[in-house]
Amino acid sequence: MTPATQSETSLGSALRANPTVRKALDTIVGEVRNASSAITDVRGPREGLTENYEAFMARIGEIRGRGLYYTYVGSGLGNGALVELADGSVKWDMIGGIGVNFFGHSDPELVEESLIAGLDDVVKHGNLQSNEDAYLFADKLVECASRHSNLKHAFLTTGGALANENALKICFQKQRPASRVIVFKDCFMGRTCTMAQLGDESAYRQGIPLTMGVDYMPFFDEVAAECMGHNRFIDMALMHLEGYIERYPNQHAAFVFELIQGEGGFNTSTHEYFQVLMECCKANGIAVWDDEIQTFGRTNSMFAYEKLELGEYIDVLSVGKMTQACATLFTEQYNPSPGLLSGTFSGETQSFRVGRRILERLDEPGRYGPDGLHAKHHKLFTEQVRNLAAKHPEWFPTVPEIRGGTNVSDIVGGQGGMMRMTPFAGDKAKMVNACKACYDEGVIVFYCGHGPYHMRMLPPLGVMNEADWPRVFAVVERAFAKIGA
Repeated sequence: MTPATQSETSLGSALRANPTVRKALDTIVGEVRNASSAITDVRGPREGLTENYEAFMARIGEIRGRGLYYTYVGSGLGNGALVELADGSVKWDMIGGIGVNFFGHSDPELVEESLIAGLDDVVKHGNLQSNEDAYLFADKLVECASRHSNLKHAFLTTGGALANENALKICFQKQRPASRVIVFKDCFMGRTCTMAQLGDESAYRQGIPLTMGVDYMPFFDEVAAECMGHNRFIDMALMHLEGYIERYPNQHAAFVFELIQGEGGFNTSTHEYFQVLMECCKANGIAVWDDEIQTFGRTNSMFAYEKLELGEYIDVLSVGKMTQACATLFTEQYNPSPGLLSGTFSGETQSFRVGRRILERLDEPGRYGPDGLHAKHHKLFTEQVRNLAAKHPEWFPTVPEIRGGTNVSDIVGGQGGMMRMTPFAGDKAKMVNACKACYDEGVIVFYCGHGPYHMRMLPPLGVMNEADWPRVFAVVERAFAKIGA
């Protein structure tokens, strides 16, 4: 899809191609690149900035009603995986806004796309009126998604939870009057009133009236499957699903599949496990909804359903985070009636232009597959964790089996750019302290899981260098030493 012919000779198009404008853009990008190059390693706050920074953080707490989890306010500049804060300190950013900034900080190409977006006549676009960048982004997204699935259409929105809300509406309309939804244990769907009811975390729905019928399925447990036999484990899960269907006949609109759980602990499964459950859904008229808001582009394939060879089963898909603009994709069969999907905002030009360039870069050869860039980085991460555990085994004791939790057979896990490690026996309090110690020392991480808990990284693999890993883990080691003591 290319812009309409008349756009090629429009005044707006001519402005973006104007040599004076192009020269100014090149100058600004060059200056950003020069400033960014001065950020080369972790460092503490700059003298003279600390007092104002602390006062600003106190003011933020007053405005928000509570302080920030991390005392993080960026300066607006970084260099790849390194980011500068407003107090002049520099940290390794290994979480990227929980997976948003896959190409790190101050990436020259994305800075340029943002600058071009600033030439637009408006900031926000919507469903009534939109410029061409929204449709070019959607077209590229559908092109990538449709290669190994029947997904054909995309509806854009401003956030992942809203993409999930739209997916739910599509499923409800198609399967009306069905009103129940099936999800996996330990899933996370977002923080709107509806999505908080679907997510498996009671703290996120405290005080929210429960209006949704939700049934929770067990997620694949590698250790349990090994003990009882893989086929037996699948049979038991299928019996569980069939039990829900029998208990509530024709009442389930959708089964939401996180093919790799994000907040749940970077858990994944086999093709066979998901396939059996999806086939049961198909046989009973239940929509197969794939939530790839955190997994998209980050694993060893662009979409998790590609690696697991499940694309033929997907009816609806939600995507976001690293795409910048979020979207709900669906097949022709699930194309909703007019009026169901709308909204004033669909996003801003910057998100669409940057998002499209990200899709193009993700689509370049060498990134995916068993020998791709993502797999290589995951191997380097795994080596660093194992080296750290060999040097300090006291930090990596055996993770106890937790009743109702997911067994962990290894201290390191995940796939591609979804990376987890399990120090301190997966204890939540120690994990929280470890994350904050890492932040203080100069590396930004976060935790995930629901018992055991894990330390997770969503690093900017789009710009990460292999030589960065020992430097990152040198900081992690210093932080763990504080917790270990």
